[in-house]
Amino acid sequence: MNISSDIKPVSFLKSHAADILKQINETHRPIVITQNGEPRGVLQDPESYDNMRKAIGLLKLISLGEEDVKQGNIKSQERVFKNIEKMLAKKEK
Repeated sequence: MNISSDIKPVSFLKSHAADILKQINETHRPIVITQNGEPRGVLQDPESYDNMRKAIGLLKLISLGEEDVKQGNIKSQERVFKNIEKMLAKKEK
């Protein structure tokens, strides 16, 4: 993958929007848009964007879980399953 082909100036975006959209949806690689030589935005296909958001969500959950472990906010597996069994038994009644 050649990242330099995925960096385009805003003027290119203005004149080739359809081509850029086709490229990002076919390759699933984002395109960095520059203005005055500086990166100013990123265009990404919807599927990759959704996958990225899901991955970030999972990383946040892992981070929160690690913090709970550090703080001692933990329960044994046995206790968790006993609580689940109790809740299921109540629902059956």
